[in-house]
Amino acid sequence: MVKVIMGLKGSGKTKHLVKQINEAVQSETGSVVCVEYGQKLTYDIDYRVRLIDAKEYTIDNATLLKGFISGLHAGNFDITHVFIESLYKFIGDDRAAGEEFVAWCDAFGEANDMRFTITVSDDPALASDQMKKYL
Repeated sequence: MVKVIMGLKGSGKTKHLVKQINEAVQSETGSVVCVEYGQKLTYDIDYRVRLIDAKEYTIDNATLLKGFISGLHAGNFDITHVFIESLYKFIGDDRAAGEEFVAWCDAFGEANDMRFTITVSDDPALASDQMKKYL
């Protein structure tokens, strides 16, 4: 299952994400992971969440991000929820690549019993039909 939180800059996406992360760590039975670009959530989320700064790993496109998530899962089969903050900071403003990545997350999550929540800085009115089903 994938949920996308989409909105323009300053619309409250990160605040909403932080709330969901902290709720997930209280209710999930497995590990909760948050992948961010830069260290801005360190003091906002529960210490039990595995917070990963992707800048340390030079992730700059969707293929690398997929490999990174696959590697996280390979190292810890107990991950039940992955949060990704600011998808376009990882892959650029390519809407097609974003849609393809979200679809990959949906298939990967289904196969491995994982959920994904992803924030995207973009106008929800411009979302394609494929992306709207995750909003």
